[in-house]
Amino acid sequence: MPGLILAAPSSGSGKTTMTLGLLRALARRGADVRGAKSGPDYIDPRFHEAACGRPCPNLDAWAMTPERVRTLASGEGLLLIEGAMGLFDGAPPDGKGATADLARILGLPVVLVVDASRLAGSVAPLVRGFAGFDPTVKIAGVILNATGSERHEAILARALAPLGLPVLGAIRRDRALSQPSRHLGLVQAGERPDLDAFLDAAADRVEAGIDLDALVKLAAPLPPAQPLAPIPAPASSIAVASDQAFAFAYPHLLADWQRAGATIQTFSPLADEPAPEADFIFLPGGYPELHADRIAGNARFLGSLRRAAARGVSIYGECGGYMVLGQTITDADGARHEMAGLLDLETSFAARRLHLGYRTVNSAAGPFPGVWAAHEFHYATTIRAEGPPLFVAHDSEGADIGPMGLVKGSVSGSFAHLIAPRD
Repeated sequence: MPGLILAAPSSGSGKTTMTLGLLRALARRGADVRGAKSGPDYIDPRFHEAACGRPCPNLDAWAMTPERVRTLASGEGLLLIEGAMGLFDGAPPDGKGATADLARILGLPVVLVVDASRLAGSVAPLVRGFAGFDPTVKIAGVILNATGSERHEAILARALAPLGLPVLGAIRRDRALSQPSRHLGLVQAGERPDLDAFLDAAADRVEAGIDLDALVKLAAPLPPAQPLAPIPAPASSIAVASDQAFAFAYPHLLADWQRAGATIQTFSPLADEPAPEADFIFLPGGYPELHADRIAGNARFLGSLRRAAARGVSIYGECGGYMVLGQTITDADGARHEMAGLLDLETSFAARRLHLGYRTVNSAAGPFPGVWAAHEFHYATTIRAEGPPLFVAHDSEGADIGPMGLVKGSVSGSFAHLIAPRD
């Protein structure tokens, strides 16, 4: 099946809205189309799924082997991959994990989405530079985003004409297409009652401004994928917290656990549902700090965790889930909320500090032994953490960043989001 990558010179160029508009526009035409997202991201993929009705995998060239990337990219229908940051922006020290790496691994052409709002003739050297920077990454076309007028678009097109790259169209500036965001990215797809109206509006603008047929013709065949053994499941029966406060679970991990033979049940802590009977309880990340007061009052949910821990059931929390397993969460207003109390941990969102980057974590204990590729992205501050650590962690440059997370009996967790074992 064919694929195409949508990338940009920098973040904030409009890749997400452009991708969503293309997915919805092509799906409305009856095309078999699906999306994928470059790098670690929990929020954008859910928008992709809403736009076209197909699952959206994460393709992470830093954390995954090329074989895993090719396997996750495989499937029926046209694949549109939304890049992350700028086309050549990856992790230090060598930029590994950039969207350009996906272009090389998958052999796919790139359509460059250029924020032209502050450009005129200078668009040509910008695009020429990206097109000629790396001969292994093919720029196949350009989309001009956030243009101001028909005259502005004509100036841009004339400047680009000598490059010989197809200009597939232009989208005018439109505040109605801006999306609400918060500290970890866009407001989640499931929180937007206007989501379908927004996606249709984006598709309308894309259909009016972009030559969809020409764009589809640029797609290239995906490389063959070899079957991979699934990532081993941590237990045979797994309960996964799943709602707006615990939404950051990677579908590829859950799918691999099921392929490995595990049964998975979901439950909603926000609805005060108790954790189902299972051998392993997983609290993913999300936004518990926005719902801390509600979670603190949900006695059925918190009580089920405490009873499971008393029976020796393995309980694991990532990022927000890790915070909920602790003693307290202090919200942005400085109010302290009692949590499950299963780890000697206190966290605060009142004293915010960004923690961001890829991590390599190694554990001899807990439910995920061995070496894993992971990432960290949160603003919470650890006020107190006492007990044996879950992981020894290193950043993308190999620097030792010390112990990470906690283990207490059968309960464990950390701020690291696991992506895949280091093969």
